[in-house]
Amino acid sequence: MSAGALLYSFSPTPPNPSDCFKNFSLSERRPKFPSRFHLTVLPEDRCFVFQISARRHSGGRGNWRLWTDVKSKPYDVSNKDANSVKFKSSIDKTVLDDVEELSDELPWWKQFPKRWLIVTLCFSAFLLCNMDRVNMSIAILPMSAEYNWNPQTVGLIQSSFFWGYLLTQIAGGIWADTVGGKLVLGFGVIWWSVATVLTPVAAKIGLPFLLVVRAFMGIGEGVAMPAMNNILSKWVPVAERSRSLALVYSGMYLGSVTGLAFSPFLIHQYGWPSVFFSFGSLGAVWFAVWLNKAHSSPLEDPQLRPQEKKLIFANSVSKEPVKSIPWGLILSKAPVWALIVSHFCHNWGTFILLTWMPTYYHQVLKFNLTESGLLCVLPWLTMAISANLGGWIADTLVSRGHSVTTVRKIMQSIGFLGPAFFLTQLSHVDSPAMAVLCMACSQGTDAFSQSGLYSNHQDIAPRYSGVLLGLSNTAGVLAGVFGTAATGYILQHGSWDDVFKVSVGLYLVGTVVWNLFSTGEKILD
Repeated sequence: MSAGALLYSFSPTPPNPSDCFKNFSLSERRPKFPSRFHLTVLPEDRCFVFQISARRHSGGRGNWRLWTDVKSKPYDVSNKDANSVKFKSSIDKTVLDDVEELSDELPWWKQFPKRWLIVTLCFSAFLLCNMDRVNMSIAILPMSAEYNWNPQTVGLIQSSFFWGYLLTQIAGGIWADTVGGKLVLGFGVIWWSVATVLTPVAAKIGLPFLLVVRAFMGIGEGVAMPAMNNILSKWVPVAERSRSLALVYSGMYLGSVTGLAFSPFLIHQYGWPSVFFSFGSLGAVWFAVWLNKAHSSPLEDPQLRPQEKKLIFANSVSKEPVKSIPWGLILSKAPVWALIVSHFCHNWGTFILLTWMPTYYHQVLKFNLTESGLLCVLPWLTMAISANLGGWIADTLVSRGHSVTTVRKIMQSIGFLGPAFFLTQLSHVDSPAMAVLCMACSQGTDAFSQSGLYSNHQDIAPRYSGVLLGLSNTAGVLAGVFGTAATGYILQHGSWDDVFKVSVGLYLVGTVVWNLFSTGEKILD
Protein backbone atom coordinates (compact mmCIF):
# COMPACT_ATOMS: atom_id res chain seq x y z
CA MET A 1 0.00 0.00 0.00
CA SER A 2 1.03 3.63 -0.41
CA ALA A 3 0.64 4.69 3.22
CA GLY A 4 3.54 6.30 5.02
CA ALA A 5 5.36 4.70 7.90
CA LEU A 6 5.08 6.44 11.25
CA LEU A 7 8.57 7.16 12.53
CA TYR A 8 8.14 9.25 15.67
CA SER A 9 5.56 11.07 17.71
CA PHE A 10 6.36 14.24 19.63
CA SER A 11 4.94 17.41 21.20
CA PRO A 12 5.06 20.78 19.35
CA THR A 13 8.82 21.17 19.85
CA PRO A 14 10.51 18.01 18.51
CA PRO A 15 13.27 16.44 20.59
CA ASN A 16 16.86 16.18 19.45
CA PRO A 17 16.78 13.35 16.90
CA SER A 18 20.14 12.07 18.09
CA ASP A 19 18.48 11.24 21.41
CA CYS A 20 15.86 9.14 19.67
CA PHE A 21 17.44 7.55 16.59
CA LYS A 22 20.68 5.72 16.03
CA ASN A 23 22.60 6.49 12.81
CA PHE A 24 20.02 9.12 11.75
CA SER A 25 20.69 12.68 10.63
CA LEU A 26 18.37 15.54 9.71
CA SER A 27 19.21 17.68 6.69
CA GLU A 28 17.52 20.70 8.25
CA ARG A 29 17.56 21.96 11.84
CA ARG A 30 14.25 22.14 13.64
CA PRO A 31 12.03 23.25 10.76
CA LYS A 32 8.78 24.98 11.41
CA PHE A 33 5.94 22.51 11.58
CA PRO A 34 4.05 21.33 9.66
CA SER A 35 7.06 20.82 7.41
CA ARG A 36 8.99 18.34 5.31
CA PHE A 37 12.64 17.41 5.50
CA HIS A 38 15.01 14.54 4.75
CA LEU A 39 16.03 11.71 7.02
CA THR A 40 19.12 9.69 6.18
CA VAL A 41 19.11 6.08 7.36
CA LEU A 42 22.51 4.42 7.54
CA PRO A 43 22.27 0.65 8.09
CA GLU A 44 25.37 -1.48 7.92
CA ASP A 45 25.35 -2.13 4.19
CA ARG A 46 23.44 0.67 2.45
CA CYS A 47 22.16 4.22 2.68
CA PHE A 48 18.59 5.42 2.18
CA VAL A 49 17.23 8.95 2.09
CA PHE A 50 13.58 9.42 2.98
CA GLN A 51 11.44 12.49 2.57
CA ILE A 52 9.77 13.11 5.91
CA SER A 53 6.61 15.09 6.59
CA ALA A 54 5.47 16.31 9.98
CA ARG A 55 1.71 16.24 10.51
CA ARG A 56 -0.44 17.26 13.46
CA HIS A 57 -1.91 14.17 15.09
CA SER A 58 -5.68 14.38 14.93
CA GLY A 59 -6.04 12.28 18.05
CA GLY A 60 -4.11 14.57 20.38
CA ARG A 61 -4.03 18.33 20.71
CA GLY A 62 -0.64 19.83 19.99
CA ASN A 63 0.98 16.50 19.12
CA TRP A 64 2.99 15.93 15.95
CA ARG A 65 4.13 12.82 14.13
CA LEU A 66 6.86 12.18 11.57
CA TRP A 67 5.92 10.21 8.48
CA THR A 68 8.14 8.86 5.71
CA ASP A 69 7.03 8.15 2.16
CA VAL A 70 8.14 4.50 2.27
CA LYS A 71 5.35 2.23 1.11
CA SER A 72 5.17 -0.26 3.95
CA LYS A 73 3.24 -1.41 6.96
CA PRO A 74 3.16 1.49 9.46
CA TYR A 75 5.20 0.88 12.59
CA ASP A 76 4.33 3.08 15.56
CA VAL A 77 7.66 3.71 17.27
CA SER A 78 6.70 6.36 19.80
CA ASN A 79 8.48 5.70 23.08
CA LYS A 80 10.50 2.92 21.46
CA ASP A 81 14.04 2.59 20.22
CA ALA A 82 14.41 3.33 16.51
CA ASN A 83 15.88 -0.08 15.85
CA SER A 84 12.39 -1.53 16.29
CA VAL A 85 11.47 -0.14 12.88
CA LYS A 86 11.96 -2.88 10.33
CA PHE A 87 13.62 -0.70 7.70
CA LYS A 88 15.33 -3.55 5.86
CA SER A 89 12.20 -5.67 5.58
CA SER A 90 10.23 -2.65 4.42
CA ILE A 91 12.81 -1.61 1.83
CA ASP A 92 13.25 -5.14 0.49
CA LYS A 93 9.54 -5.34 -0.27
CA THR A 94 9.19 -2.02 -2.04
CA VAL A 95 10.96 0.80 -3.80
CA LEU A 96 10.35 4.41 -2.92
CA ASP A 97 7.12 5.28 -4.69
CA ASP A 98 5.23 8.42 -5.51
CA VAL A 99 3.40 9.89 -2.59
CA GLU A 100 0.53 11.84 -4.07
CA GLU A 101 -0.30 13.67 -0.88
CA LEU A 102 3.23 15.03 -0.56
CA SER A 103 3.67 15.75 -4.27
CA ASP A 104 0.48 17.74 -4.46
CA GLU A 105 1.80 20.11 -1.83
CA LEU A 106 4.92 20.96 -3.85
CA PRO A 107 4.84 24.02 -6.15
CA TRP A 108 4.92 23.23 -9.85
CA TRP A 109 8.54 24.30 -10.33
CA LYS A 110 9.65 21.77 -7.73
CA GLN A 111 7.66 19.02 -9.43
CA PHE A 112 9.45 19.61 -12.74
CA PRO A 113 11.58 16.47 -13.33
CA LYS A 114 15.15 17.09 -12.27
CA ARG A 115 16.53 14.99 -15.12
CA TRP A 116 14.87 17.33 -17.61
CA LEU A 117 16.30 20.33 -15.79
CA ILE A 118 19.73 18.76 -16.36
CA VAL A 119 18.84 18.21 -20.03
CA THR A 120 17.67 21.83 -20.35
CA LEU A 121 20.89 23.14 -18.83
CA CYS A 122 22.91 21.00 -21.25
CA PHE A 123 20.76 22.35 -24.10
CA SER A 124 21.56 25.90 -22.93
CA ALA A 125 25.27 25.10 -22.78
CA PHE A 126 25.26 23.88 -26.37
CA LEU A 127 23.22 26.91 -27.44
CA LEU A 128 26.00 29.13 -26.05
CA CYS A 129 28.61 26.82 -27.56
CA ASN A 130 27.57 27.48 -31.14
CA MET A 131 26.67 31.12 -30.53
CA ASP A 132 30.25 31.71 -29.43
CA ARG A 133 31.61 29.62 -32.30
CA VAL A 134 29.74 31.17 -35.25
CA ASN A 135 30.13 34.79 -34.17
CA MET A 136 33.66 34.79 -35.58
CA SER A 137 32.34 33.85 -39.04
CA ILE A 138 30.41 37.14 -39.06
CA ALA A 139 32.83 39.33 -37.12
CA ILE A 140 35.79 38.23 -39.25
CA LEU A 141 34.57 40.52 -42.06
CA PRO A 142 34.97 43.87 -40.22
CA MET A 143 37.97 42.50 -38.30
CA SER A 144 39.86 41.60 -41.48
CA ALA A 145 39.09 45.04 -42.91
CA GLU A 146 40.34 46.77 -39.74
CA TYR A 147 43.54 44.74 -39.39
CA ASN A 148 44.22 44.20 -43.13
CA TRP A 149 44.15 40.40 -42.95
CA ASN A 150 44.44 38.53 -46.24
CA PRO A 151 42.40 35.37 -47.01
CA GLN A 152 45.25 33.12 -45.90
CA THR A 153 45.36 34.82 -42.50
CA VAL A 154 41.58 34.58 -42.19
CA GLY A 155 41.78 30.85 -42.89
CA LEU A 156 44.49 30.47 -40.26
CA ILE A 157 42.33 32.24 -37.67
CA GLN A 158 39.28 30.12 -38.50
CA SER A 159 41.28 26.89 -38.28
CA SER A 160 43.00 27.78 -34.98
CA PHE A 161 39.81 26.87 -33.12
CA PHE A 162 40.25 23.23 -34.15
CA TRP A 163 43.76 23.03 -32.70
CA GLY A 164 42.34 23.07 -29.19
CA TYR A 165 39.09 21.34 -30.14
CA LEU A 166 40.91 18.23 -31.35
CA LEU A 167 43.20 18.21 -28.35
CA THR A 168 40.49 17.79 -25.71
CA GLN A 169 38.02 15.35 -27.28
CA ILE A 170 39.46 12.18 -25.76
CA ALA A 171 40.95 13.98 -22.75
CA GLY A 172 37.55 15.49 -21.98
CA GLY A 173 35.92 12.07 -22.14
CA ILE A 174 38.47 10.55 -19.75
CA TRP A 175 38.10 13.46 -17.36
CA ALA A 176 34.29 13.32 -17.39
CA ASP A 177 34.14 9.56 -16.86
CA THR A 178 36.56 9.67 -13.93
CA VAL A 179 35.61 12.84 -12.02
CA GLY A 180 32.03 13.45 -13.22
CA GLY A 181 30.47 15.51 -15.98
CA LYS A 182 29.34 18.47 -13.87
CA LEU A 183 32.86 19.71 -13.20
CA VAL A 184 34.04 19.11 -16.77
CA LEU A 185 31.10 20.77 -18.54
CA GLY A 186 31.21 23.70 -16.13
CA PHE A 187 34.93 24.10 -16.81
CA GLY A 188 34.34 23.95 -20.55
CA VAL A 189 31.64 26.62 -20.61
CA ILE A 190 33.47 29.08 -18.38
CA TRP A 191 36.76 28.46 -20.24
CA TRP A 192 35.39 29.13 -23.72
CA SER A 193 33.31 32.07 -22.42
CA VAL A 194 36.43 33.75 -21.03
CA ALA A 195 38.24 33.06 -24.32
CA THR A 196 35.33 34.63 -26.22
CA VAL A 197 35.45 37.79 -24.10
CA LEU A 198 39.23 38.02 -24.55
CA THR A 199 39.04 37.72 -28.36
CA PRO A 200 38.83 41.49 -29.10
CA VAL A 201 41.66 42.17 -26.65
CA ALA A 202 43.85 39.50 -28.24
CA ALA A 203 43.12 40.83 -31.73
CA LYS A 204 44.29 44.31 -30.74
CA ILE A 205 47.51 42.93 -29.20
CA GLY A 206 48.45 40.90 -32.25
CA LEU A 207 47.72 37.91 -34.45
CA PRO A 208 49.68 35.31 -32.39
CA PHE A 209 47.65 36.19 -29.29
CA LEU A 210 44.40 35.87 -31.25
CA LEU A 211 45.41 32.42 -32.52
CA VAL A 212 46.17 31.27 -28.97
CA VAL A 213 42.85 32.58 -27.65
CA ARG A 214 40.92 30.85 -30.45
CA ALA A 215 42.76 27.60 -29.70
CA PHE A 216 41.90 28.04 -26.01
CA MET A 217 38.27 28.44 -27.00
CA GLY A 218 38.51 25.14 -28.86
CA ILE A 219 39.88 23.50 -25.70
CA GLY A 220 36.79 24.55 -23.77
CA GLU A 221 34.30 23.47 -26.42
CA GLY A 222 36.18 20.21 -26.98
CA VAL A 223 35.30 18.85 -23.53
CA ALA A 224 31.63 19.85 -23.74
CA MET A 225 30.27 17.01 -25.83
CA PRO A 226 31.97 14.14 -23.93
CA ALA A 227 30.99 15.72 -20.58
CA MET A 228 27.37 16.13 -21.65
CA ASN A 229 27.26 12.53 -22.83
CA ASN A 230 28.59 11.35 -19.49
CA ILE A 231 26.00 13.34 -17.53
CA LEU A 232 23.00 12.21 -19.58
CA SER A 233 24.10 8.57 -19.45
CA LYS A 234 23.59 8.77 -15.68
CA TRP A 235 20.49 10.96 -15.55
CA VAL A 236 18.30 9.87 -18.47
CA PRO A 237 16.46 6.51 -18.72
CA VAL A 238 16.82 4.48 -21.90
CA ALA A 239 13.23 5.23 -22.93
CA GLU A 240 13.99 8.99 -22.97
CA ARG A 241 17.54 8.86 -24.30
CA SER A 242 16.92 9.74 -27.94
CA ARG A 243 14.70 12.75 -27.34
CA SER A 244 16.94 14.12 -24.57
CA LEU A 245 20.05 13.95 -26.76
CA ALA A 246 18.12 15.36 -29.71
CA LEU A 247 17.03 18.32 -27.60
CA VAL A 248 20.59 18.98 -26.42
CA TYR A 249 22.06 18.78 -29.92
CA SER A 250 19.29 20.99 -31.28
CA GLY A 251 20.72 23.60 -28.92
CA MET A 252 23.80 23.66 -31.16
CA TYR A 253 21.66 24.26 -34.24
CA LEU A 254 19.60 26.98 -32.57
CA GLY A 255 22.82 28.49 -31.24
CA SER A 256 24.03 28.87 -34.81
CA VAL A 257 20.72 30.45 -35.80
CA THR A 258 20.88 32.85 -32.85
CA GLY A 259 24.50 33.76 -33.47
CA LEU A 260 23.98 34.34 -37.18
CA ALA A 261 20.84 36.39 -36.52
CA PHE A 262 22.09 38.68 -33.73
CA SER A 263 25.74 39.16 -34.68
CA PRO A 264 25.09 41.48 -37.66
CA PHE A 265 22.76 43.64 -35.55
CA LEU A 266 25.26 43.95 -32.68
CA ILE A 267 28.12 44.72 -35.07
CA HIS A 268 26.09 47.39 -36.84
CA GLN A 269 24.92 49.04 -33.61
CA TYR A 270 27.91 48.68 -31.28
CA GLY A 271 30.87 47.44 -33.31
CA TRP A 272 32.34 43.99 -33.78
CA PRO A 273 33.84 43.66 -30.23
CA SER A 274 30.31 43.79 -28.78
CA VAL A 275 29.54 40.36 -30.24
CA PHE A 276 32.28 38.71 -28.21
CA PHE A 277 31.63 40.69 -25.03
CA SER A 278 27.86 40.05 -25.00
CA PHE A 279 27.92 36.40 -26.06
CA GLY A 280 30.82 35.54 -23.76
CA SER A 281 29.22 37.13 -20.69
CA LEU A 282 26.20 34.83 -21.00
CA GLY A 283 28.45 31.95 -19.99
CA ALA A 284 28.84 33.41 -16.49
CA VAL A 285 25.07 33.42 -16.00
CA TRP A 286 24.81 29.81 -17.13
CA PHE A 287 27.73 28.79 -14.91
CA ALA A 288 26.08 30.23 -11.79
CA VAL A 289 22.88 28.26 -12.42
CA TRP A 290 24.84 25.12 -13.27
CA LEU A 291 26.82 25.18 -10.02
CA ASN A 292 23.64 25.62 -8.00
CA LYS A 293 21.34 23.12 -9.72
CA ALA A 294 23.37 20.41 -11.45
CA HIS A 295 24.93 17.19 -10.17
CA SER A 296 27.06 14.67 -12.05
CA SER A 297 24.90 11.78 -10.90
CA PRO A 298 21.49 11.26 -9.26
CA LEU A 299 23.39 9.75 -6.33
CA GLU A 300 24.84 13.19 -5.56
CA ASP A 301 21.54 15.11 -5.61
CA PRO A 302 19.99 15.35 -2.12
CA GLN A 303 16.85 17.04 -3.49
CA LEU A 304 15.98 14.41 -6.09
CA ARG A 305 12.46 13.13 -5.48
CA PRO A 306 12.22 9.39 -4.67
CA GLN A 307 9.88 8.50 -7.52
CA GLU A 308 12.20 10.12 -10.06
CA LYS A 309 15.19 8.36 -8.56
CA LYS A 310 13.33 5.07 -8.97
CA LEU A 311 12.69 5.84 -12.65
CA ILE A 312 16.32 6.75 -13.30
CA PHE A 313 17.76 3.76 -11.48
CA ALA A 314 15.42 1.38 -13.29
CA ASN A 315 18.22 1.18 -15.88
CA SER A 316 20.37 -0.60 -13.27
CA VAL A 317 23.44 1.17 -14.70
CA SER A 318 26.21 2.20 -12.34
CA LYS A 319 26.16 5.95 -11.70
CA GLU A 320 29.58 5.99 -10.06
CA PRO A 321 32.61 7.52 -11.84
CA VAL A 322 35.03 4.99 -13.31
CA LYS A 323 38.47 4.53 -11.78
CA SER A 324 40.32 3.42 -14.92
CA ILE A 325 39.67 3.21 -18.66
CA PRO A 326 39.94 -0.29 -20.22
CA TRP A 327 41.39 0.92 -23.51
CA GLY A 328 42.25 -2.53 -24.82
CA LEU A 329 38.74 -3.82 -24.20
CA ILE A 330 37.11 -0.74 -25.72
CA LEU A 331 39.20 -0.82 -28.90
CA SER A 332 38.67 -4.57 -29.34
CA LYS A 333 34.91 -4.18 -29.87
CA ALA A 334 33.53 -4.03 -33.43
CA PRO A 335 30.59 -1.73 -32.48
CA VAL A 336 33.10 0.81 -31.17
CA TRP A 337 34.86 0.90 -34.53
CA ALA A 338 31.48 1.09 -36.26
CA LEU A 339 30.87 4.26 -34.24
CA ILE A 340 34.26 5.74 -35.12
CA VAL A 341 34.03 4.99 -38.85
CA SER A 342 30.39 6.10 -39.09
CA HIS A 343 31.13 9.34 -37.24
CA PHE A 344 33.90 10.09 -39.74
CA CYS A 345 31.63 9.35 -42.73
CA HIS A 346 28.82 11.42 -41.26
CA ASN A 347 30.87 14.50 -40.42
CA TRP A 348 32.64 14.66 -43.78
CA GLY A 349 29.44 15.59 -45.58
CA THR A 350 27.98 17.60 -42.70
CA PHE A 351 31.01 19.87 -42.25
CA ILE A 352 31.31 20.47 -45.99
CA LEU A 353 27.71 21.56 -46.28
CA LEU A 354 27.86 23.81 -43.25
CA THR A 355 31.17 25.49 -44.10
CA TRP A 356 30.91 25.73 -47.89
CA MET A 357 27.17 26.34 -48.22
CA PRO A 358 27.43 30.17 -48.41
CA THR A 359 30.02 29.81 -51.18
CA TYR A 360 27.77 27.37 -53.07
CA TYR A 361 24.81 29.72 -52.78
CA HIS A 362 26.90 32.66 -54.00
CA GLN A 363 28.89 31.01 -56.81
CA VAL A 364 26.44 28.45 -58.17
CA LEU A 365 22.99 29.77 -57.27
CA LYS A 366 24.06 33.42 -57.78
CA PHE A 367 22.63 34.73 -54.52
CA ASN A 368 24.20 37.88 -53.14
CA LEU A 369 26.06 37.74 -49.84
CA THR A 370 23.08 38.97 -47.80
CA GLU A 371 20.78 36.37 -49.32
CA SER A 372 23.39 33.66 -48.82
CA GLY A 373 23.75 34.55 -45.16
CA LEU A 374 20.00 34.46 -44.57
CA LEU A 375 19.56 31.17 -46.39
CA CYS A 376 22.33 29.60 -44.30
CA VAL A 377 19.99 29.84 -41.32
CA LEU A 378 17.41 27.57 -42.97
CA PRO A 379 19.37 24.29 -42.68
CA TRP A 380 20.08 24.94 -39.00
CA LEU A 381 16.39 25.49 -38.31
CA THR A 382 15.53 22.36 -40.28
CA MET A 383 18.06 20.34 -38.29
CA ALA A 384 16.71 21.62 -34.96
CA ILE A 385 13.18 20.55 -35.88
CA SER A 386 14.19 17.22 -37.41
CA ALA A 387 16.49 16.27 -34.53
CA ASN A 388 13.65 16.59 -32.01
CA LEU A 389 11.22 14.83 -34.34
CA GLY A 390 13.67 11.97 -34.79
CA GLY A 391 14.22 11.74 -31.03
CA TRP A 392 10.50 11.46 -30.39
CA ILE A 393 10.11 8.79 -33.08
CA ALA A 394 13.05 6.76 -31.74
CA ASP A 395 11.85 6.82 -28.13
CA THR A 396 8.33 5.93 -29.23
CA LEU A 397 9.63 2.89 -31.13
CA VAL A 398 11.68 1.76 -28.13
CA SER A 399 8.74 2.21 -25.75
CA ARG A 400 6.58 0.07 -28.05
CA GLY A 401 8.93 -2.86 -27.78
CA HIS A 402 11.30 -2.47 -30.73
CA SER A 403 14.89 -3.31 -29.90
CA VAL A 404 17.31 -0.44 -29.37
CA THR A 405 19.58 -1.98 -32.03
CA THR A 406 16.82 -1.87 -34.65
CA VAL A 407 15.87 1.70 -33.77
CA ARG A 408 19.47 2.95 -33.90
CA LYS A 409 20.03 1.32 -37.30
CA ILE A 410 16.82 2.77 -38.72
CA MET A 411 17.52 6.30 -37.51
CA GLN A 412 21.14 6.34 -38.64
CA SER A 413 20.25 4.86 -42.02
CA ILE A 414 17.93 7.83 -42.51
CA GLY A 415 20.78 10.09 -41.35
CA PHE A 416 23.05 8.63 -44.05
CA LEU A 417 20.77 7.81 -46.99
CA GLY A 418 18.62 10.95 -46.72
CA PRO A 419 21.51 13.39 -47.31
CA ALA A 420 22.97 11.06 -49.96
CA PHE A 421 19.70 11.11 -51.91
CA PHE A 422 19.15 14.87 -51.76
CA LEU A 423 22.76 15.68 -52.67
CA THR A 424 22.46 13.56 -55.81
CA GLN A 425 19.41 15.62 -56.82
CA LEU A 426 21.36 18.88 -56.84
CA SER A 427 22.81 18.11 -60.27
CA HIS A 428 19.30 17.61 -61.68
CA VAL A 429 17.40 20.62 -60.32
CA ASP A 430 17.11 23.70 -62.53
CA SER A 431 16.03 26.40 -60.08
CA PRO A 432 17.70 28.01 -57.07
CA ALA A 433 14.59 27.43 -54.96
CA MET A 434 14.72 23.67 -55.55
CA ALA A 435 18.44 23.61 -54.81
CA VAL A 436 17.86 25.37 -51.48
CA LEU A 437 15.06 22.90 -50.71
CA CYS A 438 17.38 19.97 -51.44
CA MET A 439 20.01 21.45 -49.13
CA ALA A 440 17.47 21.91 -46.34
CA CYS A 441 16.11 18.38 -46.76
CA SER A 442 19.64 17.00 -46.79
CA GLN A 443 20.44 18.62 -43.47
CA GLY A 444 17.01 17.79 -42.07
CA THR A 445 17.45 14.06 -42.65
CA ASP A 446 21.05 14.32 -41.46
CA ALA A 447 19.72 15.38 -38.02
CA PHE A 448 18.16 11.94 -37.53
CA SER A 449 21.72 10.88 -36.70
CA GLN A 450 21.18 12.36 -33.23
CA SER A 451 18.94 9.36 -32.53
CA GLY A 452 21.36 7.01 -34.29
CA LEU A 453 25.11 7.08 -33.78
CA TYR A 454 25.04 10.07 -31.40
CA SER A 455 22.81 8.12 -28.98
CA ASN A 456 24.71 4.86 -29.35
CA HIS A 457 27.63 5.72 -27.06
CA GLN A 458 25.32 5.53 -24.06
CA ASP A 459 23.75 2.31 -25.34
CA ILE A 460 26.88 0.22 -25.66
CA ALA A 461 29.06 1.66 -22.88
CA PRO A 462 27.12 3.93 -20.49
CA ARG A 463 29.94 4.10 -17.94
CA TYR A 464 32.49 5.02 -20.63
CA SER A 465 30.20 7.13 -22.82
CA GLY A 466 32.38 10.23 -22.41
CA VAL A 467 35.53 8.46 -23.56
CA LEU A 468 33.66 6.75 -26.38
CA LEU A 469 32.24 10.02 -27.68
CA GLY A 470 35.69 11.57 -27.41
CA LEU A 471 37.08 8.79 -29.61
CA SER A 472 34.39 8.95 -32.28
CA ASN A 473 34.14 12.74 -32.28
CA THR A 474 37.90 12.98 -32.80
CA ALA A 475 37.36 11.04 -36.02
CA GLY A 476 34.43 13.33 -36.80
CA VAL A 477 36.46 16.50 -36.30
CA LEU A 478 39.28 15.11 -38.44
CA ALA A 479 36.72 14.43 -41.16
CA GLY A 480 35.57 18.03 -40.94
CA VAL A 481 39.11 19.40 -41.14
CA PHE A 482 40.20 17.15 -44.01
CA GLY A 483 36.87 17.39 -45.81
CA THR A 484 36.81 21.17 -45.72
CA ALA A 485 40.37 21.36 -47.06
CA ALA A 486 39.77 18.65 -49.68
CA THR A 487 36.73 20.51 -50.97
CA GLY A 488 38.88 23.52 -51.85
CA TYR A 489 41.30 21.25 -53.73
CA ILE A 490 38.48 19.48 -55.58
CA LEU A 491 36.91 22.77 -56.64
CA GLN A 492 40.24 23.93 -58.09
CA HIS A 493 40.43 20.85 -60.30
CA GLY A 494 36.81 19.80 -60.65
CA SER A 495 33.24 20.85 -59.88
CA TRP A 496 30.64 20.89 -57.14
CA ASP A 497 29.26 17.63 -58.49
CA ASP A 498 32.60 16.01 -57.65
CA VAL A 499 32.42 17.42 -54.12
CA PHE A 500 28.97 15.96 -53.59
CA LYS A 501 29.97 12.58 -55.07
CA VAL A 502 32.69 12.14 -52.46
CA SER A 503 30.22 12.94 -49.69
CA VAL A 504 27.62 10.56 -51.09
CA GLY A 505 30.22 7.80 -51.36
CA LEU A 506 31.17 8.20 -47.70
CA TYR A 507 27.51 8.26 -46.66
CA LEU A 508 27.05 4.90 -48.40
CA VAL A 509 30.16 3.45 -46.74
CA GLY A 510 28.87 4.61 -43.37
CA THR A 511 25.48 3.00 -44.02
CA VAL A 512 27.05 -0.39 -44.75
CA VAL A 513 29.44 -0.29 -41.78
CA TRP A 514 26.74 0.87 -39.40
CA ASN A 515 24.19 -1.77 -40.34
CA LEU A 516 26.76 -4.59 -40.29
CA PHE A 517 28.58 -3.89 -37.03
CA SER A 518 26.59 -1.55 -34.77
CA THR A 519 24.44 -2.65 -31.86
CA GLY A 520 22.15 -1.08 -29.31
CA GLU A 521 23.03 -3.57 -26.59
CA LYS A 522 25.46 -2.86 -23.78
CA ILE A 523 28.86 -4.39 -24.58
CA LEU A 524 30.95 -2.71 -21.85
CA ASP A 525 29.98 -2.56 -18.19
